[in-house]
Amino acid sequence: MAGDKRDYYEVLGVQKGANDDEIKKAYRNLAKKHHPDLNPDNKEAERKFKEAAEAYEVLSDSAKRSKYDQFGHAGVDPNFGAGGGGAYGAGGFDFTDLGDIFEGFFGGGFGSSSRRANPNAPRRGNDLHTSYTISFFEACKGVKKSIDVSRLQTCDSCNGGGSEKGHDTQTCSDCSGSGQIRVTQRTPLGAIQTSKACPKCNGKGKIITNPCRKCSGSGRTRNSTKIDVSIPAGIDDGQTLAVRGQGDGGLNGGPAGDLNVTINVRPDALFKRDGYDIWCEIPLTYSQAVFGDELTVPTIDGKVKYTIAEGTQPGTVFRLKGKGVQNLNGRGRGDQYVEVTVEVPKGLNKAQKDALKNFDALLTDEKQYEKRKGFFDKIKDILD
Repeated sequence: MAGDKRDYYEVLGVQKGANDDEIKKAYRNLAKKHHPDLNPDNKEAERKFKEAAEAYEVLSDSAKRSKYDQFGHAGVDPNFGAGGGGAYGAGGFDFTDLGDIFEGFFGGGFGSSSRRANPNAPRRGNDLHTSYTISFFEACKGVKKSIDVSRLQTCDSCNGGGSEKGHDTQTCSDCSGSGQIRVTQRTPLGAIQTSKACPKCNGKGKIITNPCRKCSGSGRTRNSTKIDVSIPAGIDDGQTLAVRGQGDGGLNGGPAGDLNVTINVRPDALFKRDGYDIWCEIPLTYSQAVFGDELTVPTIDGKVKYTIAEGTQPGTVFRLKGKGVQNLNGRGRGDQYVEVTVEVPKGLNKAQKDALKNFDALLTDEKQYEKRKGFFDKIKDILD
């Protein structure tokens, strides 16, 4: 019941005026914290995970969020505005009923009766939300995964009809199968007959006398199943895939909803990602930086050779064109950028220190230390 639910903003821990990014970030944090895969056999974590997913489904949809902000949980109830409810005006008068009155006078089309939801009409199943964690390389290259999903599916015992095998539904005796009953109401215009959804059969026109034991007459059962999901090359941390038709099964023959999978990417120890570009660092020895060298550079495609010039300075960045991440649209790839660092040797013995001092003494040309010369030129006046 709506009265038992917590406020969706409270569930996600955001303010009512939160923007889409704040809502998405809050949901991702909760989904990671309470995901069933990380909390096996923890019913409370499972409940909080589902509660967060339900809140995100509403608050991430601008239309649903608007209704929720105006009417609360009732505004996003699938049956909101249907049947005999309606919005009340001044003095408690039901304008839904007023529409029925005008329909009775003028032949339909004015009131809510023409718009009232048909309980027997096909209804699309709900979308489901989950998250899944993959490695850095899987995100770069793409991967297929089987994801565990708990969803409502058409009951295989009663085929969605709701009745136990060997038992048929019965025509509702109160509405004779029409799903509507006529009632007399006193209004400012006098006593008027209006149509209402039959309370006995909830507007369905049929009564299930022997409910299916497997689904308790609902026509659907909750099952855990594995869904094969193709995660495309180039997907980034926090992006969501929509797997069509893999959400909750529909009602009355309606289509299934979608499964929305938010992808979390584990950081890599070597590579960092910036959009479709990749960055990494390579440490050089002092002599490699001085003399230049042919390096073996790791990429997401394997090792490549790259020759650095003599006198390469710390912080130098070189580019490997087309060695980045595949674009999600399949057009082209980013680049890989490699930043050079120079590792200063430690723990030198006396012979090594003496050799280095002798080497340094031979460097008499100021052009060999251009940065050093420029630095002291800039502070010359201060030192004097």
